[in-house]
Amino acid sequence: TSSVGASNADFPSEDPGMYQLDITLRRGQNLAARDRGGTSDPYVKFKLGGKEVFRSKTIHKNLNPVWEEKTWILIDNPREPLYIKVFDYDFGLQDDFIGSAFLDLTSLELNRQTDVTLSLKDPHYPDHDLGSILLSVLLAPKEEQREVTMLMRKSWKRSSKVTTNFDVLPNVPCRTENLWHRRFNIFLIFQTQSLRLSDLHRKSQLWRGIVSITLIEGRELKAMDANGLSDPYVKFRLGHQKYKSKIVPKTLNPQWREQFDFHLYEERGGIIDITVWDKDAGKKDDFIGRCQVDLSTLSKEQTHKLEMPLEEGEGCLVLLVTLTASAAVTISDLSVNSLEDPKEREEILKRYSPMRMFHNMKDVGFLQVKVIRAEALMAADFIKCVSNSVFIGKSDPFCVVELNNDRLLTHTVYKNLNPEWNKIFTFNIKDIHSVLEVTVYDEDRDRSADFLGKVAIPLLSIQNGEQKAYVLKNKQLTGPTKGVIYLEIDVIFNAVKASIRTLMPKEQKYIEEENRLSKQLLLRNFIRMKRCVMVLINAAYYINSCFDWDSPPRSLAAFLLFLFVVWNFELYMIPLALLLLLAWNYFLIISGKDNRQHDTVVEDMLEDEEEEDDRDDKDSEKKGFMNKLYAIQEVCVSVQNVLDEVASFGERIKNTFNWTVPFLSWLAIVALCMFTIILYFIPLRYIVLVWGINKFTKKLRSPYAIDNNELLDFLSRVPSDVQVVQYHELKQDPSHSPSKRKKNNPG
Repeated sequence: TSSVGASNADFPSEDPGMYQLDITLRRGQNLAARDRGGTSDPYVKFKLGGKEVFRSKTIHKNLNPVWEEKTWILIDNPREPLYIKVFDYDFGLQDDFIGSAFLDLTSLELNRQTDVTLSLKDPHYPDHDLGSILLSVLLAPKEEQREVTMLMRKSWKRSSKVTTNFDVLPNVPCRTENLWHRRFNIFLIFQTQSLRLSDLHRKSQLWRGIVSITLIEGRELKAMDANGLSDPYVKFRLGHQKYKSKIVPKTLNPQWREQFDFHLYEERGGIIDITVWDKDAGKKDDFIGRCQVDLSTLSKEQTHKLEMPLEEGEGCLVLLVTLTASAAVTISDLSVNSLEDPKEREEILKRYSPMRMFHNMKDVGFLQVKVIRAEALMAADFIKCVSNSVFIGKSDPFCVVELNNDRLLTHTVYKNLNPEWNKIFTFNIKDIHSVLEVTVYDEDRDRSADFLGKVAIPLLSIQNGEQKAYVLKNKQLTGPTKGVIYLEIDVIFNAVKASIRTLMPKEQKYIEEENRLSKQLLLRNFIRMKRCVMVLINAAYYINSCFDWDSPPRSLAAFLLFLFVVWNFELYMIPLALLLLLAWNYFLIISGKDNRQHDTVVEDMLEDEEEEDDRDDKDSEKKGFMNKLYAIQEVCVSVQNVLDEVASFGERIKNTFNWTVPFLSWLAIVALCMFTIILYFIPLRYIVLVWGINKFTKKLRSPYAIDNNELLDFLSRVPSDVQVVQYHELKQDPSHSPSKRKKNNPG
């Protein structure tokens, strides 16, 4: 609902052209209260074509907030309304919806600033008065942007080489010679910089810097439990980015020592909201306190130690905050290829050469991803053909490329099952053991995007410069879905930096969905752990059979080996034995006697779990055994996670010696060789002495160092059997039809 007219005759009926919409978000009036105190913490989102194009700052504890924020949006189709949504910011994970409204752009008079009052409504409660939002808007044509778009449409299927032929310019009457020169300049800009409307909207995704926060400790926090203690953890939030720390049980002075990285999108900085909670099993967690960090007050390229007192609570948090310049994360068209430019390629190779192995240890490598096209995607929308009343399946696909917490999007190709994106994404690699995830979605204007398919590609498995067709998988990455995506990926990295980074903690991802309880997942983790335990039990049975002389030749050989090893045993023989085991498996692999088998057991369990997910989605009304488990869900989820951790630990050790990831196995060989040499030449007492001195003085030397275990950090990079199945590349099968198997339908 707006205060302006219903239509405007100034808009052409066929080609509306390009427009710029200048918006000033003024204030809100009598907004609905969503917090217990009778107030709200409102902020506003603007959406256009289903995509978020602007988000305002949050005004705390105010039902009549004043924003006075300005932004501008490029409009390709003014007949598409602007969607305004107002939320109440909550320090938890889910914000409360206040209300929404639509702004009809065709009702605006061109080149004239208009004050608009929008009444907020909730579709579920249309009669409720939720307040209103006041805006000032100005809609003006963008002639030059329009010409760029027209040039783009004509040049989309041509080669990327710059040409000076005036015949390729749009067929628009030329008023003056200067206009021709201006169009030609625009054409050159388009060819060299690959400007597109969708890219202009997506520049906000390219962050301007990185905010690194180290959560050190809490001091004298408020006691929330009956025993006079708390089980505190911390939540961080910057815009849509969220993190959650680990839980430190039964303490009022917790030591976390965890690091989190945020992307900084605004030049002026932003505000990080921090809340502290007490974990309560089986009921809602207790709120301990909150604080905020205003990044605009901190200088860049410098580490700041902050002691933040908690509001609405007791105690304080100790943080280290560092603002650094942005990493080279970019989006471009195929015509702008960093690795094809000899100068840029030489600079990149020089940046990651062995001579610069100790320069900027966090910058491990460079990744370039070409998202070319997809074929035979699943139809998510069905359009009825008027002539013969037949439904035609279509989708509006776009692609999301993710590397850890770096997430970039392509534009949407509408009504197409064989889209061509022709986009290049570049990322800085912080961990060579990261996994590149490429997901295809179908855009829906009125609801969340539909999943079409996904692939997960470990960086170490990439073959540089090779264009490959990857079969799309389902959400769990356990089986194929319909369609393939064509990618060309290049990875350049420094092996020394990558090796050192392997012995440091992994980067934590944004807060994801809470672990759900699943009897199939519980059974799967139990079977995985049972398989690991059975290896030890079978080894014990084998040793016992030698003692029982079940096979005299084998027992005799074992007895002689026992006498020889015990008589000549030295400590260096332990890493030497592990080194020989790695070498033996390596020679088996290169000689063609690979004893590794594809883990069909885990794959079958994953597929069964997916079938259970489908049944749960469709038969959610069925009750029974699961309802009984929900009563002790916290305990069951904890057991489920512990089983997964124990099983993954055993599988990672096995996969290290099986050469599942050759880079890690070679790294293990280097480490074992060093340990063998050290133990051979240096007495054990000196080694233990150095180790003890290092442990006792570490906190004195580096009071805020993050605690880590190098061996566990190394094993965290080795994939478990479940991850091996998920990262396994599927072969194209022309006869495969996803409709034949229910579990292949991502729904």
